Amino acid sequence: MLVEDAPERLTSKPSWLLTQLAVHAKKLSTDCFAEAGARGYHYRILATLAEFGPASQIDLGRRGNIDRSDVVAAVNQLADQGCVERAPDPADRRRNIVTLTAAGERLLHRLDRALDEVQDGLLAPLGPDDREEFTRLLARLLAHHRDRGGW
Repeated sequence: MLVEDAPERLTSKPSWLLTQLAVHAKKLSTDCFAEAGARGYHYRILATLAEFGPASQIDLGRRGNIDRSDVVAAVNQLADQGCVERAPDPADRRRNIVTLTAAGERLLHRLDRALDEVQDGLLAPLGPDDREEFTRLLARLLAHHRDRGGW
């Protein structure tokens, strides 16, 4: 359904508009990652490792908002590609510490560039100031609802 064909009761609701845009943004991101031979989980894990350094799989899941079983599968795939390395945690040999490799950094940079193009396309109607404000407002809403235990 096109937004123009939707009832005004829907199109006047920010929740409906956000949902429609989120579906579109998810498709664009998924397609972008697929073209690069990756998935969104891969990007989240690589970005987390690049920003915070080596981490346990539990921490990767928590920071990337990824289910434990999905973390294991994604880390396995990234390890098979040589993008991450796993080693037993010296403090607790029952868990692994995951480390970003040079190949993982290269993949992350490729994914960053591709995702930047997606952002540019998604936000094309907005100028730089509006993009910054829109992002700031979305982050503010997200923080508010997370802080209040909204999910």
